[in-house]
Amino acid sequence: MNLRPLFPETRLRRLRYSKVVRDMVAETSLSVDNLIMPLFVCPGENVKNAIKSMPGNDQLSIDLLVKKCGELLESGVKSIMLFGIPESKDEDGTVATHDHGIVQDATRAIKATHPEMFVIADVCNCEYTTHGHCGTIVDGDVDNDQTLVTLAAQAVSLAHAGVDMVAPSDMMDGRIGYMRKALDENCFEKMPIMAYSAKYASGFYGPFRDAAESAPKFGNRSTYQMDPRNSDEALREVEMDIAEGADLVMVKPALSYLDVIYRVKNEFNVPVVAYNVSGEFSMVKAAEANDWIDGNRVMMEIMTSIRRAGADIIITYHAKEVADILNGKL
Repeated sequence: MNLRPLFPETRLRRLRYSKVVRDMVAETSLSVDNLIMPLFVCPGENVKNAIKSMPGNDQLSIDLLVKKCGELLESGVKSIMLFGIPESKDEDGTVATHDHGIVQDATRAIKATHPEMFVIADVCNCEYTTHGHCGTIVDGDVDNDQTLVTLAAQAVSLAHAGVDMVAPSDMMDGRIGYMRKALDENCFEKMPIMAYSAKYASGFYGPFRDAAESAPKFGNRSTYQMDPRNSDEALREVEMDIAEGADLVMVKPALSYLDVIYRVKNEFNVPVVAYNVSGEFSMVKAAEANDWIDGNRVMMEIMTSIRRAGADIIITYHAKEVADILNGKL
């Protein structure tokens, strides 16, 4: 039957029939260069503690962490973010400021073996405090200004250990400016700061708190992390961090906050980072394990959506898997 087309001039499917053409006209690209892999380092030797809520991820002792970095580099992943599980904790998190803290020693070991690996250190106190909050507790809540002192000392210590970038995740007011000043005064004016600028008080962090052993012992973090109902406030947070000296700004989590990523990218002319957090990762893995989804396909769709929203960089526990797919190994 020869039916007369109702729309002869515009047929959008013409650019979809061939994969070559689809690739040529694709509006969003995803590269291994966009990826950062988070890793968890713990005390001991030859220690590999599986994180049950995050399949495929482990707490690793420094020797195995160095080996893991080699595997990542072979996949093309050139950047990691380190989180530490210390031997001991204290009320203020000052153990994180020690010259031979767990992340400091891990950084030196990585750089000795893989100098080309770009090491980003998370700067926060929640893994290092006995109470699991992100700073010093006064009258039942985190004291903002006392916490700044510990955070700045931690950043300087990490810089001395050889990290390539610091990433404060605490959400204290004024911490970027305070940290920038401390780094500059210690001759680390070239050290970039990746600010967790719009970090929400989210339910998606559960598996991470298992991994980092950082769940708060009382209350929650709603007095310092952002309210999920707000996006205008995120722009204010980002603007303040940039004014204080942040070189990159982050939105965390990613999937439920794609609108915030989009707004930040369109409002500010700075690199935008999105953290595809543990809960987002674990939901994909759980659904895949039950044969409810094609895990790799959904993973790549998620990565593409985060890039499409405007993120230049994605921190994700999927990093090696994504790299292997991009490199044709999966």
